[in-house]
Amino acid sequence: MHKSIRSDHTTKADKLSVNQHETQHSPIWFHHEDINDTHEPQLHNLLSRSFKQWINETAHSPLSSGCFAVCDKEGRIVALNRELEVFDRDSREIAELEELALAASRADKLLESEHAIAKPIEKRSLCQVFAVLVWIPGIQLDGAQALLRAAALHLRSVFYHLFEFTYVQNLLIQQQASDKEAIRRDTLIQVAKRLHDQNDVSSVLNVLLMDLEHLYPHAKVDLYLSQDHVNGDPRVKPLLIRHAATDTYVKAFLDGKPIVEHRNDNLVELAIPMSGKQAVYGVLSITMNSEYWDDADMRALIMLSDTAGSAFENAKLFEQSNLLIGELQLINELTKRLNQSLRLNEIFEFAMTELRSIFNADFCNLLQLKKEMNTFQVVSSNLPAAVNEIYSTEYGFCGVVYETKEPLIISDYHTTRVVDSQLMDVTGSRSLIAAPIMANTEVLGVIMVSHQSPNYFSYDNYKLLQVLSTHIGLAISNASLHAAVRRMVITDNLTGLHARHYLNEQIQSRQRKDPSGSLILVDIDNFKKVNDTYGHQIGDRILIAVSDVIRSCIRESDIAARWGGEELAVYLPQIRAEQAYRIAERIRCLVEEQTEPSVTVSCGISEWIFEDEKVSVESLFYRADMALYEAKNNGRNRIFLG
Repeated sequence: MHKSIRSDHTTKADKLSVNQHETQHSPIWFHHEDINDTHEPQLHNLLSRSFKQWINETAHSPLSSGCFAVCDKEGRIVALNRELEVFDRDSREIAELEELALAASRADKLLESEHAIAKPIEKRSLCQVFAVLVWIPGIQLDGAQALLRAAALHLRSVFYHLFEFTYVQNLLIQQQASDKEAIRRDTLIQVAKRLHDQNDVSSVLNVLLMDLEHLYPHAKVDLYLSQDHVNGDPRVKPLLIRHAATDTYVKAFLDGKPIVEHRNDNLVELAIPMSGKQAVYGVLSITMNSEYWDDADMRALIMLSDTAGSAFENAKLFEQSNLLIGELQLINELTKRLNQSLRLNEIFEFAMTELRSIFNADFCNLLQLKKEMNTFQVVSSNLPAAVNEIYSTEYGFCGVVYETKEPLIISDYHTTRVVDSQLMDVTGSRSLIAAPIMANTEVLGVIMVSHQSPNYFSYDNYKLLQVLSTHIGLAISNASLHAAVRRMVITDNLTGLHARHYLNEQIQSRQRKDPSGSLILVDIDNFKKVNDTYGHQIGDRILIAVSDVIRSCIRESDIAARWGGEELAVYLPQIRAEQAYRIAERIRCLVEEQTEPSVTVSCGISEWIFEDEKVSVESLFYRADMALYEAKNNGRNRIFLG
């Protein structure tokens, strides 16, 4: 190839005029669009495609007689209209052809050698070369340079048409991707909102699975939970850590990282941990055909799984807080109602009924420790035959609780018969929760709550019974303490009989509802002489002996009291004077027989009936005291009616 190069003399002004003319006919929204450095990776492809289209469009023009090549601005050949038969592509001539193209590019003007002509092609917005069209005419043509300029303009037009088409196509692809991303983002926002709107765990899981099915209708979705949760949905499964090496979801759970596996059967398997702030609660497992999977979806799925984990955690905390609030309200109400009574039998009965209701149990038994006999007695039960049954502190489950001072839970008594239990056998119970009733460090009794179904009670039931038993123990301790204090207040320490004020209160109470009653005043004859002769210790022993005689001669409903000093009193509800006289006579005879040294007593009796004009405790005592005075004055060791 001849190296002599000729050039034309087209001015910059002419080039700008042509560019402006082309630009004026461009669509208005592409007015400022042009190729730039970001298009470099696609430039060769665009040049090659536009060159092929240009070749087709000029197939019947004078230009078809030659060979054309399009080069980039560095002079490298991008495409040829046909293979150059006269040149070897690795030959020196090809190198010279590319040198011509490079020279034309750098000079930014048409250059001509012995065999070829090169015309630079400039951008439409700036006078910068981005390609070079090289022509090797097959025949001698007049005006070859003019033809090449026209050809370059035509190729430039084809290139920019293709560039605009590609630009619009890319815009559409970007817009579609943007729209898809916006839809995905909006869907995720809506899913997240629905998830966080749920207050219970089942609803969270249902929303998650339903939305995943909607988003991926061709996928198989499972959720493996690390916590026990009865959902009823077959897609919710327990996470069993047995095959960590083979199960993708187990590995994802243990590592806390999502896993994507492309299987040989053209399936994609995803395992995404469902994490909250405090822990990983499970793994979302999704399996689908690879044609439906887009790697770009992974980020969205991770976000969705994390949202579900957070919602699951919140729902779990909400459930637990509600459970705790419910338990606190239950404890508060139970404690308040327990403390309304200071009678032990009422407390036992109320506690038994409430516990059976709280745990929806078949049977509830409360056993009280009888410390003096080292036994337990059933004091309250919804099984009437069990009431008052006695058990050793070493027998059955009450014995286990007594020894350990700890609550226990039995899931199935039939299969894990650790001890024999008459109460469990008689009732046919299989599940049991039991707890000690404590006062400080001492066991007061045992609560046994049972059900005939196995595995009936939960660990939460076990913990709740432990708390409730503490409050029941406090109520029993308070009632026992109150009873002890009351006994001290209403009981004479020496004789064990009631105090005088208690007797007065009881007579007043009985006079408001009984039709009649009698009072016996008992006085030990010559008691001062006994004290002076034998001493106060013997005197006290005589008082105790007389009190024991009185107790042996009266009913449980009768009230015996120490009136003062050596005087004792007995009130007999609904007893008339004649019967009271016989009781007093029995007392008088037994005292004389059973005291050592032997003493005698004198008695005064008074009675009241509803029809009496003046009924009062004072009048009753006054008449009995007058009758006692008469008995004393008439020789003692006798009984007078007032």
